[in-house]
Amino acid sequence: MKQNGLEPNNLTFPFIAKACAKLSNLKDSQIIHTQIIKSPFVNDIFVQTAVVNMYIKCDQVDSAYKAFERMPQRDVAAWNAMLIGFSQLGFLDKAFCLFGQMRSAGIHPDSITVVGLSQCLSGAKSVEFVEGVHSFGIRIGVAADVTVANTWISVYAKCGDLASAEKVFDEIAVVVRTVISWNSLIAGYANFEHFNAAFNLYRQMLIEGIRADASSIVSLISCCVHPKELFQGKQIHSHGIQLGCDLNISVVNTLISMYSKCGDVDSARCLFNSMSDRTCVSWTVMISGYAEKGDMDKAMALFHSMEKAGETPDLVTVLSLVSGCGQTGSLELGKWIESYAKSKGLTDNVMICNALIDMYSKCGSICEARKVFHAMPERTIVSWTTMISGCAVNGKFAEALDLFRQMRGLGFKPNHITFLAVLQACTHAGFLDKGWEFFDMMTTIYEINPGLDHYSCMADLLGRKGKLKEALELVLNMPMKPDAAIWSALLSACKVHNNVEIGEYVANKLLEMEPEAAAPYVEMANLYASAGRWDGVAKIRSLMKHNNVSKYPGESLIQINKKTHRFTVEDGSHPEGVLIFPLLNNLTLQLKDSCYSLNFVDIFEMEFD
Repeated sequence: MKQNGLEPNNLTFPFIAKACAKLSNLKDSQIIHTQIIKSPFVNDIFVQTAVVNMYIKCDQVDSAYKAFERMPQRDVAAWNAMLIGFSQLGFLDKAFCLFGQMRSAGIHPDSITVVGLSQCLSGAKSVEFVEGVHSFGIRIGVAADVTVANTWISVYAKCGDLASAEKVFDEIAVVVRTVISWNSLIAGYANFEHFNAAFNLYRQMLIEGIRADASSIVSLISCCVHPKELFQGKQIHSHGIQLGCDLNISVVNTLISMYSKCGDVDSARCLFNSMSDRTCVSWTVMISGYAEKGDMDKAMALFHSMEKAGETPDLVTVLSLVSGCGQTGSLELGKWIESYAKSKGLTDNVMICNALIDMYSKCGSICEARKVFHAMPERTIVSWTTMISGCAVNGKFAEALDLFRQMRGLGFKPNHITFLAVLQACTHAGFLDKGWEFFDMMTTIYEINPGLDHYSCMADLLGRKGKLKEALELVLNMPMKPDAAIWSALLSACKVHNNVEIGEYVANKLLEMEPEAAAPYVEMANLYASAGRWDGVAKIRSLMKHNNVSKYPGESLIQINKKTHRFTVEDGSHPEGVLIFPLLNNLTLQLKDSCYSLNFVDIFEMEFD
């Protein structure tokens, strides 16, 4: 157009600015802005609004605000463009400050204003703020706008208030509901892994004649995170193929993640291999799938293939590998990944540092965890909590409590996970009085309601100290229903202290919840054996056979030269077995000579293995 001697007008510039915004191309945006400044339309309100929006889409909020301030005239569209810019970048204070200036300038807010204010609250996770904006929207008469309602559904769901999200959804007239309305609520259920609710809503959506899209499929697939949901995940996959969504890269990436999390890593890899176009996310979800399964050999092989393919691993890729090393105890590999992260400048990121602390702690290298923690230029509550937890699991109980004291002294407010780490330290150390002190501190000072995990720690602590009646009383008086973990901890304590009476009660509760789990049977059999109740042992054996319960053999992992080796009970298939097993037999003889013989309870457990 320019080469043909035609000059752009006030309609041309908004279109070309919108193109730059879509591409998020800063260089082209600056060139167009220069052309606008030279043109007669430099003060045109529509052109200037397009410039503000263009810079916002390029993540240049300062440039956008400078252009906004230079506007001699501003209409509601200009204010909204700047407001949405602040909202999208999470600048909550600036967004509400701008809203106040907008009202002071006599500009009447519209539905776009309310959408912008609502969107910026999704990161704040404050239901009270959302309710305030909701009330304001009703007052100015935009609540019936389906775009506004869809935004409220999404924001309420992200803030954890699914009841309000459902209420807003139900208030939308059936004839004006869009696929986005349904997707917003489905995504809300998916965020909290409410699979049945999401699946039922999806069925209702199809019954009402709404055609699903890729977003519907992605939200549904992301609900399937447990092996028991694999069948439903496959159904959704099949439906996605029927809808033609199977070539959508976001759908395929989510499917790879779903299959991995549900334990079907082979299907995930099959999907990955069939992809003609892979993004960094595609590589990362597949690497994460192997890492979560504990197969670090394949995770690292894929990581190196990713680099060879010219795709640069990002922060999430490295986090997945670090997490996998912590899960498998791969200390040597973990150190290599830390070196890699340093070479890429990622160790300044607080999330990477937190993950490294967690990994080193789980690998038993608390010294390395301390080095990372003390080298951090900035620490968050997650950093402190991870370090406290690391000390707790590595037997540094006094250090864990001292870190908690330091953290509070620096003004950090502990959360429910911090208290869980502190209570675990008290449990492992047997600090009963301290445990009660911190348990009470949660409610009296920080107004945190103890969860099931906190009660489980206290029941475990009481059990370890032999206060089994007090532990049982605590469990029975909890404000929530006990789960299998808390009954298991109590049953273990009964075994340690040979309390058959409470043990039988607890075991019955546990077997009601998990009749096919082997652990309660084995623990109860050991308890009977410790008390010399061989009739009880025989009864347990008979019950296990009747219920077809079998105990899977124990498994150990060890990594040598970045390669993982697995050992299971009575498995002599390892290629180095000729050297390993004679050495183990020799060590066993030396232990017996040193009077460290196995007791009959251990022998009973080995027999079940």
